[in-house]
Parts: sequence; C-alpha cells; structure tokens
Amino acid sequence: MKKVRLAIIGTGGMANMHAQEFKKIAVCDIVAACDVNEARAGEFAAKYGIPAAYADAAKMLREVKPDAVTIVTPDASHAELSIMAFKAGAHVLCEKPLALNARDAHKMTLAARKAGKVNMVNFSYRNWPTIQAATRFVHTGALGEIRHVEAAYHQSWLVSTAWGVWHKEPGWLWRLSTAHGSQGTLGDIGVHIVDYATMPVGAIANVFCRLKTFHKTPGDRIGEYKLDANDTAILSVEFKNGAAGTVQMSRYTTGHQNRLVLEINGTKGALRMDSEVSTDTYEVCRGKDINTSTWRKVKCPATLTNYQRFIQAIRGGKPAGGADFARGEEIQRVLDASFASAKAGKVVVL
Repeated sequence: MKKVRLAIIGTGGMANMHAQEFKKIAVCDIVAACDVNEARAGEFAAKYGIPAAYADAAKMLREVKPDAVTIVTPDASHAELSIMAFKAGAHVLCEKPLALNARDAHKMTLAARKAGKVNMVNFSYRNWPTIQAATRFVHTGALGEIRHVEAAYHQSWLVSTAWGVWHKEPGWLWRLSTAHGSQGTLGDIGVHIVDYATMPVGAIANVFCRLKTFHKTPGDRIGEYKLDANDTAILSVEFKNGAAGTVQMSRYTTGHQNRLVLEINGTKGALRMDSEVSTDTYEVCRGKDINTSTWRKVKCPATLTNYQRFIQAIRGGKPAGGADFARGEEIQRVLDASFASAKAGKVVVL
C-alpha cells in the first residue's frame, strides 16, 4: 500500500512533536505545512524537510490534496478546519480539546461520519503504556465495583520557568485569555485528565465544578492578552456506575512540571498510578494485600502512539486505543457541564 501523504495545519510549539513523531513512521510522508503566519510555516517546512508551505488551509487542501491532516492550531479553529478537511476528502487527527463546546464537537462528529474518514483526537497521554494497561485491568472487574476515584493533573508553569517565561511568550499568554480562544486550565489540561479518569472508570453522570482565576499582573492584562481564563478547576463528580470522585487540575501546583495521578478504589481492590513515578508501571492493592495495605507494582507492555494508531487506521488497521471524534465530543460535554456548574453554583447532570 502506498504511503500516507500527511499535511500539518498549525506550526506552533506542539506541531514540532507531530512532525517528529510522524517522520518516524516509514509509511507516512509529510507533504505540506500550513500556518496563518506564512513565515513561520516556511521556517517549519524547512526545519523538517517538508516540500510545501502554505498560509491558507483551503488552498493547501485544493493543491496538495493530502490523504490526511493533523490539526495543531488554537482550539477555536478546530471545528472549521476539521470540517473543511473532511469535505476535501482527508482523514483528520485533531489536537485536544476537540472544540470550544459540545455543539461544535457534535458537528465535527457528524462531518466525520458523513465523510467516512478516520478521525482521532490527540489525547496524548494515551501514548503511555500505564493508562492502556490499567484500563484493560479495571475492565476485567478485578477491582470489583468501583466506589471512589481521585484524579489530578498538576502543572506549575505559572510559578516556574521550566517550560518558558509565560508572561513574555504568546505561546503561553493565549492560554490565559478567553478572547484568544482559551478555555483555561479546564479546557487545556482538564480535557486530558477527564479522558484519563473515564477510560478505566467509565462515563461521568453529573458534576459540581469550581473554577478559580488568580490575579497575576496589574489590571490582569499583558498587551492584547486579558488574563481571564481559569487557572485551577476542581470537579466533584459521580460516575454512571455510581462511583464518586474528584477530578482536579491547576497550573499553580509548585514542584510538579507535568504530573497526572489517578487512584481507583473498588470493593475488591485498588489501583494507582503517578506519571512522576512511572508511565509504564502501576500499583495494585487487592486480595490479602488489602489487610496489610500492601501495594504491588505491575509492569505494562509497550503500546502504540496516537500517531502510529492514526496511520495504522488509515492503512486499514485497527486503532489500538485511539479516541475518535465521538469520544472527543463526550469529553467536551463534561467540560461544558463543568463550566455550567461553575456559573450556576450547582450540580449539573450530563
């Protein structure tokens, strides 16, 4: 079978990861790069040996006719670009969150179904063996009926320079500004931890959410960026299987550059994982170990990356744990309910 001809739309920071990962796949050729900033698109194309650079996505789709696109643009443009790509006959891998709201996400899901094309959301932590293996284990029923869940995503780039100086770089500033398409911490990293928690546990039935935006600069503005997006989100949730839990996320968790933690407690045992400890090992406490609170490590087998799953699916294989647009829409409904809950100050049923 011929190679998959791929175009990258959006050439900012995360696009570098997409280019690097797709270039590792022998049956994939990156044939074009596109960005509203023409100079940046050209520099990106030169950096990765991509033969064509464009500033207009519609023109790129018409002229290059790629088999597939990966969309690595700010959240607000995901819906328009994905639907445009489907109409042009391309398969689509889209960065998270899928859209700004469930209404747009649903339109994207319908467009994907109508086009009959492969569609995936880049929930990047599905690349870790831990969550894939843990999900399979929980689904065997080995933990019994799930009762209590704790999930958290910790970042610290608002108090650390490990990832850059946030108040001097547009790549960080737009994430703090709703006018620039950001849904704050809830939309940016909350989408990951909601996916992470619900993979093994199942869907969320209702949510009570509290959002917090902290004062950062005089007038909470830097140039064109009004710093009004949420910095911390705390969700109290009930899952459809009856389990209760908390899902929290913040950019102010000092000492943690990028940490995902999950603990699942059931009637027959518990499982926990911490990405700062390992991304290919989880721990289990069950059976006789419950009485002594003994935790045992479980090594997880390697898994495919989302990039590999995407190309594999296009070439006729089965996506090994990939998330389609319908899954992205499901997660977006949780985010929408969380925003509604925070605004109303009450529990919202999904």
